Amino acid sequence: MHESEFDPKILDKIKQLEEKFKASGQDMLSYLEGLLYADYLTYWEYINLDVLLSLQQPKTSFKDEKIFIIYHQITELYFKLIISEMEQIADEKELTEEFFQSRLERILMYFDHLISSFAMMWKGMEKEQFLKFRMSLLPSSGFQSAQYREIELMATDAFQLVTLSKRSQFDYHSPADDLFEHLYWQQGAIELASGKKTLTLKNFELKYGKKLKELIEGYRRKNLWHKYMEIDHPSDELTDLMKKFDLKANVFWPLAHYKSAVRYLQKDPVDIAATGGTNWQKYLPPRFQKVIFYPELWTEKEMEEWGKGWVVKEIFGENE
Repeated sequence: MHESEFDPKILDKIKQLEEKFKASGQDMLSYLEGLLYADYLTYWEYINLDVLLSLQQPKTSFKDEKIFIIYHQITELYFKLIISEMEQIADEKELTEEFFQSRLERILMYFDHLISSFAMMWKGMEKEQFLKFRMSLLPSSGFQSAQYREIELMATDAFQLVTLSKRSQFDYHSPADDLFEHLYWQQGAIELASGKKTLTLKNFELKYGKKLKELIEGYRRKNLWHKYMEIDHPSDELTDLMKKFDLKANVFWPLAHYKSAVRYLQKDPVDIAATGGTNWQKYLPPRFQKVIFYPELWTEKEMEEWGKGWVVKEIFGENE
C-alpha cells in the first residue's frame, strides 16, 4: 500500500505522534508495537469496579449497615470532586471570572447532590438497626472526614473557622498551629464532663493534624475568598454564587446531618456515644457555631439569623 492510499487524517496523527515521542526522546515504533499486544479497555477495568464493590465491609450482620457505609463512601467521592474544583481555582494563573464561575457552579452542583441525597441516612435505615450497629463502630465518626476540613480551609481564611467565642482574637496573620487548636470543630469533640479531647478527636489529629496545618499555610493566599478578591469588579452573579456556596456548606449541609441525628439519636446532650463522642447538639446547628466563610457578603441581620430559616421550615414545618 502506497502512502497516498492512507487516510490523510491517519498520516497526520502519525506525524503528530512522531513529534511527541521525538521531543521526549522516545521510540515511537516501540509504542506502536505495544498497541498491537494491548487488550481493549473495558468499563469494569477502567473504573476498578471489582475493587470498588469490595470496599463495603460491614462490622455487623445488620443489613442496613451497608447503606451507612456506601453513603459515606459516596460522600467522600463528592468531597474529592469539590476539592478538585477548588484546586483548579486556586492554581489558575490567569484567573478569569468565567473560569471561576464555571468551577463554582460545579461545586454547588456537587453540594446539591450531597444535601438532597442525605435522605438516604434518615429515610433509608431502620432506626433500631442503626442504633445497634452504630455502637460497634466507636469511636469513629463522620466528624473525622478530613476532606471536608480541607474544603473548609480551602474556602476561606482559617480565622473565620475559629470557634465563635475566640474568633475575634485571631486574624489573617495568626500562626497555623494556633489557628488549628481553636477551629470550631475542635469544640464539637470535647468530652462534656472533663472538657478534654475525645478519642475521636485525638485519633483524627494524629492522622491528619500535620496535613491540615500545612493546608492552612498553603491556602493562606489562594483560598476561594482571596481568589474572589483577585477578580476586578466581580459581577453580582459571581457574588451570588459565593453566597450560595457559603449557605450550602455552612447551613444546608450541617443541618441535613442535624435532621438525621434528630431522627435517630436521643436529645439528651449527655447521650452522645453513637456519634463517636461528638456533641452534635452544639456542633451541628449553624446558630451556635456561626461559621460563615464570607461575612463581608452578608448583612448583620443575615448573620445574626444564620440558619434560622432552614430550621423553622425543616424542623418545625413552618415558614418565617
